[in-house]
Amino acid sequence: MICLHNGKLHNGLHLSGTTSAVLFDNEKIIDVFSEERFNQKKFPPDTKIIDVQGNYILPGLIDTHIHGFKGHGTDNCTTEGILQMSKDLAAYGVTSFNPTLYPAPLETMKENLKSIVAAMGKEEGAHIMGVHLEGPFISPEKLGVQLPECLQKPDIKILDELWDASEGHIVNMTIAPELTGMRELVMDAIKKGIVLQSGHTNAQYRNMIEGFQVGVLHSTHFFNAMSQLHHRNPGAVGAILSHPEVSCEIIADGVHVHHGLFRILRREKTVEKIVLVTDALTPTEQKNGPFYANGEEVEFVDGCFHRKSDGVIAGSALTLKKAIENIVSFGYSFEDAVIFATSNPARIMKYSKKGNITPMADSDIIVMDKDYKIKLVAISGDIKTNTLEEN
Repeated sequence: MICLHNGKLHNGLHLSGTTSAVLFDNEKIIDVFSEERFNQKKFPPDTKIIDVQGNYILPGLIDTHIHGFKGHGTDNCTTEGILQMSKDLAAYGVTSFNPTLYPAPLETMKENLKSIVAAMGKEEGAHIMGVHLEGPFISPEKLGVQLPECLQKPDIKILDELWDASEGHIVNMTIAPELTGMRELVMDAIKKGIVLQSGHTNAQYRNMIEGFQVGVLHSTHFFNAMSQLHHRNPGAVGAILSHPEVSCEIIADGVHVHHGLFRILRREKTVEKIVLVTDALTPTEQKNGPFYANGEEVEFVDGCFHRKSDGVIAGSALTLKKAIENIVSFGYSFEDAVIFATSNPARIMKYSKKGNITPMADSDIIVMDKDYKIKLVAISGDIKTNTLEEN
């Protein structure tokens, strides 16, 4: 068993006003209690006691939309690369993630799914919770840097093939609600338990409402790659903002979304409806180039990656711990920012035992200091990173 004490506890729901301790083993959190009670308790002799020195004790961070990290990713998808991605992410406080696949030729997508599934259960770092499909059922009018030749028209047979290749491990999927035949595909995906997200969409307001009605209640990198707010057609942005039941991912790197829009977000979306994601590309935190993402060379310029051939923004170079820091600088509280990266993604993705520090929850725990540096990472009770001394 391990006991972290003398910490400022955020249990995934709120930041405690008292100094706290957490006791856990390699499976579950056993108990959460005050520092006063810690001083009165007697622990088994083999218990590791770690003083976190007044730093924050938090649930492990959860990234539900990430393509790659430190040179390994889903665009050049191998089981070994995904396992290395898991290991590297852990050092940054991420304890669970959904590797995210771009649209690709169908057979390639199926092979990539099989490679990811083969890595599940073998992780030495962050848990691979399942796969996020960012397509292939998305709009050719809102591609970003996705490849148009890899898109598919809504087809339940294609979804079945992808589902079978994933062995039922597709957790979330980005779709464009306006595509012909999408309603039937949505109904089938919901039966499979897939969380559906509006994104890469040129939907009119009415298309979005139709999607909400059948259960498309989450959205992909809000504000980006979707129809914008217009006074006669509120589009995807207007629909998401004006419907309180709909949650949204946000890339808080200060590039993908102007910091001024976070003022609107604070007014229109309650705390439980916002999820921080990185949407990080494969070369994120990679030290030496050349850098490649989705088969194209990219350059890091002004805070994100740009396609070298034409300068178009290719994607994010964000980490979740940096996203927390950034969104606090945009006006949110630290307490809320932690919720956006822990309990909210866990709840929306139906990870009932993750994203919180309560008895019987999974023992995925991090310690972060006031400067957002990761001091300790425990995944399933196994300490992966620790710069703190044992008592």
